[in-house]
Amino acid sequence: MKILANDGISNGGKDLLEKAGFEILTTKVAQNQLENYINEHNIDAIVVRSATQVHQELIEACPSLKLIGRAGVGLDNIDVAFAEDNGLHVINTPEASSSAVAELVFAHLFGLARFLHVANREMPLEGDTHFKELKKAFANGTELRDKTLGIIGFGKIGQEVAKIALGIGMKVLATDQLIESAPIALEFFNGQKITFHIDTVEKDELLKEADFISLHVPAQEEYLIAEEDFNKMKDGVGIINTARGGILHEVDLVKAIADGKVQFAGLDVFETEPTPAVQLLMNPEISLTPHIGAGTIEAQERIGLELANQIIALLKN
Repeated sequence: MKILANDGISNGGKDLLEKAGFEILTTKVAQNQLENYINEHNIDAIVVRSATQVHQELIEACPSLKLIGRAGVGLDNIDVAFAEDNGLHVINTPEASSSAVAELVFAHLFGLARFLHVANREMPLEGDTHFKELKKAFANGTELRDKTLGIIGFGKIGQEVAKIALGIGMKVLATDQLIESAPIALEFFNGQKITFHIDTVEKDELLKEADFISLHVPAQEEYLIAEEDFNKMKDGVGIINTARGGILHEVDLVKAIADGKVQFAGLDVFETEPTPAVQLLMNPEISLTPHIGAGTIEAQERIGLELANQIIALLKN
């Protein structure tokens, strides 16, 4: 059986699939050439990340496909309902990238709270001539300990974020449309383990109480956070979005920053990816990364292995 890993797959995942008898093709096929390539090579399964779209037209045109794998969490680039209605398996890796995304949330939070995103721009330019002025400008940072982190979306990634927050002494508030309570287990290097039970609250309560807010929901038809939501937040709140572009109203965010409602924001995803709005890229109060939430060596290896095991279970066994 042939698998097209159009956006790549880890060596571990590739090796596992090959040992199970699959042929793995890692050619990067352009979107407009996918139909011809899949049919010409009689591809049984396609593995994608966010770059490749697998919508109804492609599925209809490629009868050899039996499985679509998403190397990550979000499935908004796949027509899941149509695929499953036509007998295809659709799989993803909801757990493999959770810790990587959670660590990126805190990379942004720590950096923003201590002005690292600005200091790292200014020091190479003026560090030798205006050292004292820069020291004064960046010496009013904020500690995360004892602050309240609001987590919107309390699935696997949201819960990983909660673990880090609890570990550094933060209070955690979480809201979720489906999850009412979740055990958060902190496991330490010496085998010790502590479990906290977090009960979710209403979104409005979280918006009112949180010092920092982190978003962890799938793609939405409407904005999750827009002007009316910003108005409910504390003055000087910090916001991190490593989930999906389009859930945070970017124009309203820029306005909220200008008005002082939002002190800073960290963005890994954007409404107009892969061409983020210039007003975001040039805003000194926004820390920016190019959609790298799952972009660690360890996460990609876990993703590859998780996909491989699922594919073997569904197509081989």
